[in-house]
Amino acid sequence: MLLRDSGRAGSRWAGAAAVLAGALVLSGCGTAGTAEDAKPSATERIPDIDCVSSGLVNGSGSSAQQNAMKRWMHQYQLACPGVRLAYNPLGSGAGVAQFRRGATTFGGTDQALSDEDRGVSPDVCGGGKAIDIPMVGGPIAIGYNVPGVPELVLDAPTLAKVFDTRITRWDHPAIKRLNPEAKLPDLPIVPVHRADDSGSTQNLNAYLTGAAGSAWPYPAEKKWQARGGHSANGSDGVATAVTQTEGTIGYFELSFAMKRKIDTVQIATGAPEPVPPTTESASLGIASAKVVGKGGDLALEFDYRTKAEGAYPIVLVTYEIVCATGNRPDSLPALKSFLAYAASAEGQKELHAIHYAPLPQSVAEQVRTVVNGLS
Repeated sequence: MLLRDSGRAGSRWAGAAAVLAGALVLSGCGTAGTAEDAKPSATERIPDIDCVSSGLVNGSGSSAQQNAMKRWMHQYQLACPGVRLAYNPLGSGAGVAQFRRGATTFGGTDQALSDEDRGVSPDVCGGGKAIDIPMVGGPIAIGYNVPGVPELVLDAPTLAKVFDTRITRWDHPAIKRLNPEAKLPDLPIVPVHRADDSGSTQNLNAYLTGAAGSAWPYPAEKKWQARGGHSANGSDGVATAVTQTEGTIGYFELSFAMKRKIDTVQIATGAPEPVPPTTESASLGIASAKVVGKGGDLALEFDYRTKAEGAYPIVLVTYEIVCATGNRPDSLPALKSFLAYAASAEGQKELHAIHYAPLPQSVAEQVRTVVNGLS
């Protein structure tokens, strides 16, 4: 690994080395790829990727995309063993902070950059700007533990009142109205939310703010502000709480529900049928979003009131934060090569198997154009 000790290049490259070292050391927190790690098994197919011969691409940020990054990095290095890849899933806030100070090649965040966050250090993008590139999506599942109720339908106003502890029992008339055939028990509802600031909370808040109207008076922020309920750290903590206590309801990425076999809520959106959380329904939900960023920035704005058939409305999209211009010449080719693979049809196809939602074609095509134009 080449370390330089002069000027802008030196500060960024030394920071990159430090983050890469962290990814290698923090087993379970960091994900790093090397040629040795990526030796194909007897049954693995080497992907067709436009490789470069060398380079370091290191990122940090959103934990929601950790498993997607792990899969992409492994597949990429089967084909391109000369490139070193690392990703530390430290959370969206840390990912933005590390990128802004030049410690990483890219950051991962579950919320598009604010105007304040775009103010990177002058030496990070060589006087250019930071942009958002959506790369992976997924449904935020509403998981519940109610014995004898394997299927449950809720709409946005009812869900808002449940999480705000204004509906407190499972046999409440509002829930009965949406589930006339279900045998709803006279059981207290125990809502569970994230104790830590999270992109999952922000996206659920955004959905309830957009779709539940006055039933949800709280801002679309990463910090939980509704009243009552219980809290747990991380999606894993919320999922654990739901599995352990009857009557609980919580929210987490779909993979947590699938892994623990947690029943999930179907959302009544006004479409002909209630919509379950699946990778396919989340992709349709993302397809209803529109790009609101400018100048290569692909920040998305979601239609939380969508009634499109089969479109799940509570979705999380993780953005990769990169410099539109002013990237380091010795890392730019590898960065473009890796992101081009992740956004490709082959890279996106990898996501279904690990419970992520591929980008809809209309968004993926824009992502590929922007990645190709990075400089």
